[in-house]
Amino acid sequence: MLKQWKQRLPLFLVITAVLVFSIQNMVQAAPNIVVNNVRVSQTAEAVRFVFDVTDLPQYKVMTLENPLRLVIDMPGTVNKAAAQYNLNDPTVKGLRLAQFEPGKLRAVVDLKTVYMYKIFTLPNPNRLVVDIIKDYEHKLVDEVVPGITYTSWLRHAANGPVWAHILDIDPKAGFAVKPVLSNEMIQGLEPLLPMAQRSGAIAAVNGSYFGLDGSIIGLLKIDGEIASTPELPRTALGILPTGDLFIDQVSYEGKIELPGGKTAAIQAVNRERGENELVLYNGLYAPATGCNQHGMEYIIVNDKVTAINTGNSPIPPDGVVLSAHGTAARPLAGLKVGDTVTVRQTLGSEWDKTQHALGAGPMLIKNNSVFLTTKMEEFGPDVAGGRAPRTAIGLKDDGHILAVVVDGRQDSSIGMSLLELALFMQELGARDAMNLDGGGSSEMVIQGKIVNKPSDKRERRVGNALVIIPSRVAN
Repeated sequence: MLKQWKQRLPLFLVITAVLVFSIQNMVQAAPNIVVNNVRVSQTAEAVRFVFDVTDLPQYKVMTLENPLRLVIDMPGTVNKAAAQYNLNDPTVKGLRLAQFEPGKLRAVVDLKTVYMYKIFTLPNPNRLVVDIIKDYEHKLVDEVVPGITYTSWLRHAANGPVWAHILDIDPKAGFAVKPVLSNEMIQGLEPLLPMAQRSGAIAAVNGSYFGLDGSIIGLLKIDGEIASTPELPRTALGILPTGDLFIDQVSYEGKIELPGGKTAAIQAVNRERGENELVLYNGLYAPATGCNQHGMEYIIVNDKVTAINTGNSPIPPDGVVLSAHGTAARPLAGLKVGDTVTVRQTLGSEWDKTQHALGAGPMLIKNNSVFLTTKMEEFGPDVAGGRAPRTAIGLKDDGHILAVVVDGRQDSSIGMSLLELALFMQELGARDAMNLDGGGSSEMVIQGKIVNKPSDKRERRVGNALVIIPSRVAN
């Protein structure tokens, strides 16, 4: 029996040695830092969490976006304080403490809005301090190309964070702004990114209001041709052949001169024809008018009637189609193929000189002062109501052009009201400024990349855009 014991002794010693080594390792790996208490303080500028600890811990920080969380892992640390702290704060929901792994404490700060943070340790007594900063401003300025700068500006506002994207364009450096159509025609919609890529744009923002079929709501003029007309006087951006820009209100007047000296008023250009209306269609609309068979359509080339149809007429590249219905069709009833018909259109003496024009509105800044024309231009709550993603264009005294997109309807940015947008454009130095389409349409593209966060979480298909291109391409 003694012999058997001696034979087993080496195995016993090995097992004992392993157990001793394992116990020593467990002792060495055991947590040796204790969180005894967590103190919380709140101000308008920040929320501070102070962890009272027995020794200064090592820590690793992670930031999560969905949902918004700040995560702090502390190896070799255990918690003897409360496990949860709930706050009544516009930015911070609260703090949770839990053992993430054996010997590792995880602190999670749950957040409601975008924030900035600072974490540091202090000795004597030992503390870990976490500051959630609510009153902040973070601005990054990059030169896209010489003459164009992009600013990403995240700032704290009274009601939450606002994230703005600002292009400052110097036309004297060889750049021009011009409108472009989705799919190169009125009918149909298209995301901003392919529009910018197709036009060779350095940058682009969404443009004016549009209907679900792509029809433009408001004035649009491209390369000297009127693509769409406003229903009532509203604000527009005018671009002269010289490259000079101006912002003002504009209205449309159109008529046709018929044989015998009679005239007939044109109600609109390039949109669906309604009852008792005369609508003009040109090559910017679509291959054909798409109108129903309940009216009469007259194809005009070189001021001559070349064909007469009842609907859905092909639009000649070098002419127009006059589509009339009901009472608006009566003055045209006697027209025959070969008759002379002259189209007269005007936007006013100054606007008739423009090469391009894009209307939206309301006006935001006029002659360096806030000048909101929301009621005057009869905008409803879909445009004027509350904070939303916004897009704006502005002109500075030094000749520079501002294109601005403000994100909204998300945790990272609450958007702006029209008044807040006007004040912001004034702050940026705009002498004159106007609102463009907003909401899910608000988007900015720079060198083939989307730089903002559209509120739809994806690109919305839009009817038109404003692109920034080299001047030689624009002419």
